Amino acid sequence: MKTKHEWNFKKYFRKGAFGWKGTTIATKRLKEAVSEIKKVNKTDPFLAGDGCIILMECLYPALEHIDSSSGALGNAVNKTLNELIPILIDVPAIKEKRKRWLEQIYKAILNDGVQFLSPVEESWGKICVYPDLLNEWADRLLPEIKEIWSGRKELKSHSCTDICLSCLLESGRYDELENLLALRKRKFWPYDKFQAEALKRQGMTSKALDYADSIISGDHYDAEIMLFCESLLIQSGLKEEAYNRYGLNIRDGRTYLSQFKAIAKKYTDYSEEKILLDLINNSENKAAWFASARQAGFLDIALECANSGYVDVKTLIRAGKDTIETEPEFSMAVSLRAITLLLMGYGYEITNRDVLEAGTVFIFSAKKLGKMPDAINELKNLLNPKERKLDKFVREILQNILNGLTEN
Repeated sequence: MKTKHEWNFKKYFRKGAFGWKGTTIATKRLKEAVSEIKKVNKTDPFLAGDGCIILMECLYPALEHIDSSSGALGNAVNKTLNELIPILIDVPAIKEKRKRWLEQIYKAILNDGVQFLSPVEESWGKICVYPDLLNEWADRLLPEIKEIWSGRKELKSHSCTDICLSCLLESGRYDELENLLALRKRKFWPYDKFQAEALKRQGMTSKALDYADSIISGDHYDAEIMLFCESLLIQSGLKEEAYNRYGLNIRDGRTYLSQFKAIAKKYTDYSEEKILLDLINNSENKAAWFASARQAGFLDIALECANSGYVDVKTLIRAGKDTIETEPEFSMAVSLRAITLLLMGYGYEITNRDVLEAGTVFIFSAKKLGKMPDAINELKNLLNPKERKLDKFVREILQNILNGLTEN
């Protein structure tokens, strides 16, 4: 008789196992659990499927007390589930086994107080695998959702709407999906994406594009919608339209540099310089692209960004220090911009050391270039303005630097 397998991760995912500040350790334990399940999957997919179900059941009870306001925990859980779901789908389990699994997850979803398992709900149709199970779940949930959306019944608990929509989509019941979504009073992309995907699968690319594009409204789902629309156009061979209409406009909370790299990876036909310039010209704040342009290696563009508006002074000083030896001209120019902003009163929690560093970087880079006379004249002009008022604290430090240079 086969001995019951003991999953190591279970001892870490007990009810209430993690406290308020448990995000870091929970993330680590989630990674370990996924690794354990993946390792088992190489030799025993059926057992790995059981492991997926057990971990899904444990998520909310174990993690419910963690502060999730930063979004880090949610990201860790989503990453975990995105790795487990394909494993669960691929297990060649008989229909009765998969049916039991689905009932177990469904119970966990109903008890999930913060919807950790929402990615599972969205993939429910694929997890069902068997057409009979797809239709069973769609028919099981469809009547209640119709009553809720038509206003005949009040939503008092989790309706598992995504499960129903996913099953309608994967079973090809497109008309029922469309009619169900038409009952709502307002658009909502987490639901409407099923209809957009249905139109796409039916070959109605233009209709899918118009449908999705009409939902863009300035909320935090816009990036997801634009990514969907962009992929539709790319798949249709309309890469230039995808680039101009969506690619350059997607803002999904990542850094400017990561946005640039993601677009450059997607649009390899365009030079990185063109993409960077297009992004900058498409932005309301050109100066915000300074660090990205510098890290991408386009120092001339970075300098243009720095001179176009406010850039964090300490960022400019750091950039000047890092490039004294390799790019002294850039170092001199960017430290001069830092000095200019400091004199205008910009900068957060500026100390004597910050001002001295800006002046020192400027002087050192000028010496390396053999441009000391130019550097001295620049400082004199900055310290003796005709119209604007200077920051007294900054001016005194820089004046001392200038006095030391002129005395020598």
